[in-house]
Amino acid sequence: MEVLRETLEEEGEEEVAKHKEEAEKAEQVETAVKTAKPAEAPKEDTILTPEMLRDLDKKLSETETLVPTESPLFTKETIDTSQLPVSYKTNSPKEEHLLQVADNFSRQYSHLCPDRVPLFLHPLNECEVPKFVSTTIRPTLTPYPELYNWDSCAQFVSDFLTMVPLPDPLKPTSKKEEKPPPKKYAIKPPRDLSSKFEQEQEKKRQMEIRAQEEKRLQEEEERLMEAEKAKPDSLHGLRVHSWVLVLSGKREVPESFFIDPFTARSYSTQDDHFLGIESLWNHKNYWINMQDCWNCCKDLVFDLGDPVRWEYMLLGTDKPHLSLTEEDDIDLNDDDDVENLGKEDEDKSFDMPHSWVEQIEISPEAFETRCPNGKKVIQYKRAKLEKWAPYLNSNGLVCRLTTYEDLECTKTLEIKKWYQNREDMLELKHINKRTGLNIDYFKPGHPQALRVHSYKSTQPEMDRVMEFYETARVDGLVKREETPKTMTEYYQGRQDFLSYRHINFGPRVKKLTLNSAESNPRPIVKITERFFRNPEKPADEDVAERTFLIAEERIQLRFHCREDHITASKREFLRRTEVDSKGNKIVMAPDMCISFEVEPMEHTKKLLYQYETMMRLKDEEKLSRHQAWESELEVLEILKLREEEEESHTLTISIYDTKRNEKSKEYREAMERVMHEEHMRQVETQLDYLAPFLAQLPPGEKLTRWQAVRLKDECLSDFKQRLIDKANLIQARFERETQELQKKQQWYQENQVTLTAEDEDLYLSYCSQAMFRIRILEQRLNRHKELAPLKYLALEEKLHKDPRLMEYLKVFA
Repeated sequence: MEVLRETLEEEGEEEVAKHKEEAEKAEQVETAVKTAKPAEAPKEDTILTPEMLRDLDKKLSETETLVPTESPLFTKETIDTSQLPVSYKTNSPKEEHLLQVADNFSRQYSHLCPDRVPLFLHPLNECEVPKFVSTTIRPTLTPYPELYNWDSCAQFVSDFLTMVPLPDPLKPTSKKEEKPPPKKYAIKPPRDLSSKFEQEQEKKRQMEIRAQEEKRLQEEEERLMEAEKAKPDSLHGLRVHSWVLVLSGKREVPESFFIDPFTARSYSTQDDHFLGIESLWNHKNYWINMQDCWNCCKDLVFDLGDPVRWEYMLLGTDKPHLSLTEEDDIDLNDDDDVENLGKEDEDKSFDMPHSWVEQIEISPEAFETRCPNGKKVIQYKRAKLEKWAPYLNSNGLVCRLTTYEDLECTKTLEIKKWYQNREDMLELKHINKRTGLNIDYFKPGHPQALRVHSYKSTQPEMDRVMEFYETARVDGLVKREETPKTMTEYYQGRQDFLSYRHINFGPRVKKLTLNSAESNPRPIVKITERFFRNPEKPADEDVAERTFLIAEERIQLRFHCREDHITASKREFLRRTEVDSKGNKIVMAPDMCISFEVEPMEHTKKLLYQYETMMRLKDEEKLSRHQAWESELEVLEILKLREEEEESHTLTISIYDTKRNEKSKEYREAMERVMHEEHMRQVETQLDYLAPFLAQLPPGEKLTRWQAVRLKDECLSDFKQRLIDKANLIQARFERETQELQKKQQWYQENQVTLTAEDEDLYLSYCSQAMFRIRILEQRLNRHKELAPLKYLALEEKLHKDPRLMEYLKVFA
């Protein structure tokens, strides 16, 4: 514009008057808009003449701004616009002015940069009213959260581990392998009489088969890779998406980064997903990116104060300053001071209108939905992720991940379901469609302390694995594995040091019963139990493994091995039901105990010791069989409980959630109802104390002074008499209780010798209750004597202030 002013001065005052209108129009354009620079900047000696300005103005007026014709997502049919404020439906004069400036700016941009996408400046809002994009932003004082990229840390650790070679414990050291010494005498092997030709042919045939199989596998892999290869995207680079850019420098932000508004995830400006930036805007200004995006956003400089890289739209706003060195900044300031010497600053600023958007208010119910209608579906390659808001599904399902075998997502491979707020504490259900295996994961708090339940069928006596929270169980059970023929249990932290129990079942005898597993248990054939080391016992006497061969009537024991030994002691007992020559039953014989002892001891060879040990083992066998039967019943109970939980799938509701907690809501409503009834009762009890005395007067007759004094005296006299009657009533009850207690004490003195223990207990109970009643009556009487004068004076003061008697009692006051 300085060049324009110099040209106008040279042409004289006549030319100035002639082109005044064009100059004012050009000056208005410059003060409101900083025009984007074309690819080739004009030379320094180029002079803009008024004819050039007229041609430029004509071209700008003829330039049409391309506006996308896509239908808006939100229309009057989808949103109730009647409840919206006026700012949504109309534009203020300042907003209309801003739209005109934006229109002018858009025409200049389309003229100077015809190959670029039209600017996104003033889209239509819900009421189909054009609004400038900067006015849609409502500034807030909430600081940005600190974002950390933990994935980079994990990648750094993995890179470090790949760079640092770790020693292989299985790799031999640098010592040379010692070859065995050659044998002096050796037997010659027999002659190989097989045909070498046949062997070679067989080897070639196997190699051909292997080559064909490898080729088939390679072709199959290439076919799958070709099928999985993404099709060329016809809209690659043409989509426009709005993201949030957080610039570095303020609020302790070390470097600029992007935020996805839909997922709230942060991304670096060097990310390959960002192909380029068309424009930036905030609540104060609008900037156009004039940099080349051939390398995506990696080489972009986010210095919004640089007009060469970022063309701004409005002047006078708090735009960022250009990042300069100290010397350039000083030189620039000196030049500005010389040029501006003797000139007055012209105010060319444009105040941005206030945001027309209301403050966002999200109700707790809407915030809890987390997405439209409380459900969100994300489609991945061979997978689909579904998310729901809490309490939206009656079974507590909040997330489901389904993986497929094919790209068309028709063959389901596995399903993972996540739950929340389940009363049965179910957290995750993993279903493998290929193997039919179901795995349920529970949080702490299940009635049976269940942690993991793996099964293929919910029927009893099938393959299943149950894991428990051992700290929540009394028996310390950690894991239970079950098959149709066996059951294995693992324990931890027991006082008897039991760590393992394996039970083998035999075929069940067929019976016509409704529930064969409970009324007709499987016969137990073998029970194997293992124990941890008991440090209080010697290793030779501490049993490590105990086996009950019930069908063979044998008991096998294996003891712990000493630290300085390589073998352990063993002992086996035979339970025979034979009789001797006299017909007596053989209880214990030397051949009924077979033992191997590392260090033999004398007392273990005695028949009495062996007999006592076998009797103790018989009792422990009965106990183990009973515990095995209880384990079967517990499995049935857990399966029945899980079936009921899956049918009911009751959800837990916090006591603080008054909208969903029906019990809490009913209790609150009942309390409010009781308080209301109590208030109404108090209102009803506050009767008019003058009503009985006013009823004695003729109706409609005006009250005289003498009648007013008489009403006051009668009311006070009646109240005084009521106080005296109440005191006499309390005194009478006090004396009656005292006399009855004295009579009871006299009766006790007379019959103390003949009383039984039960009579004495009854007497003591009566005395305790009587003394309690006497103390209460005495306290009430003393309190009544203290408050009676105060109540009398309060009533007298209230009568003097009563509006019906106040004007007649002023003289006597």
